[in-house]
Amino acid sequence: MKLMEEVNQGVATKNLLEVRNLKKYFPIKSGVIQRTTGHVKAVDDISFHIREGETLGIVGESGSGKSTLGRVILRLLSSTDGEIIFDGNDITQIKEKEMKGYRKDMQIIFQDPFSSLNSKMNVYELIEETLVVQTKLVKAERKKKVEAIVEKVGLRIDDLQKYPHEFSGGQRQRISIARALVNNPKFVVCDEPVSALDVSIQAQVLNLMMDLQDELGLTYLFIAHDLSVVKHISNRIVVMYLGRVAEIAPKNSLYDTPKHPYTQALLDSVSVVDRGENRTMDREKIVLKGTMPSPANPPSGCAFRTRCPFAFERCSEERPELTEVEEGHFVACHLHTADSKKGIY
Repeated sequence: MKLMEEVNQGVATKNLLEVRNLKKYFPIKSGVIQRTTGHVKAVDDISFHIREGETLGIVGESGSGKSTLGRVILRLLSSTDGEIIFDGNDITQIKEKEMKGYRKDMQIIFQDPFSSLNSKMNVYELIEETLVVQTKLVKAERKKKVEAIVEKVGLRIDDLQKYPHEFSGGQRQRISIARALVNNPKFVVCDEPVSALDVSIQAQVLNLMMDLQDELGLTYLFIAHDLSVVKHISNRIVVMYLGRVAEIAPKNSLYDTPKHPYTQALLDSVSVVDRGENRTMDREKIVLKGTMPSPANPPSGCAFRTRCPFAFERCSEERPELTEVEEGHFVACHLHTADSKKGIY
């Protein structure tokens, strides 16, 4: 597909999504009158863009804010501050009633296909529900679209009368994918869509998602903790830590020459085979020690400094800004930002 070829070759295409200084703080309440005494900073001043036809991967440990970010972008959760520019419009400024016009273009595939599917509805009803809610199509038109998408995801027309419990995990995820794509969305948040599946099934589902992206011109935000999975499907990758962005880069640049110590530690935990042949080996392996601090009380300065083997005085005093150190490669780390330039990421 021409659009995907342009994305893979780095040719500039339209930004479908821009996230600018996005924040999501959850209030901490205590006492009899439930007064707000603090905030959990789940998403803390994040900015990035996604081009049409691109897959942007989001990686990080549990608690880094990946899933919260995806839900805020879709406005399943309200943002605390910042802008979400979708297809040229700031959707943080519109009312929920107006948001209905965007729902058909913005969909989500959840991690657990069993809990996200209503066990009392058969496959046809599960997929058709999206069309009933979001379109004015008549019954015959809905039936035609449901049957078409079911075949695209590798299921049979006969499966439409079955219920979720009659399928394997991989088949249930195909149902979830069909449900998300039946109304031809532009943008899909994939929230760890293969992490609940057997390793033998993961590749099949990933390849299906990539084929559908090419065929339907989809744009993905792909959230995962498995670095090998993210590398397989993504064009660029965002590394998150404690609600903040540590690094953004094209996937080959990130895997071959990671800049942030946190990214290096994550990659060092992956097997040599997964890293690739061009990885940088002229440094000591970094092993993550300790646990991630609480997002309710993040460290001053750099959020990663309490676990970083290279932390120095400036790291505790000043929060590093996301800065371009190579073309298209941005990092928030004082080790790399002294002689670098700020840019648009």
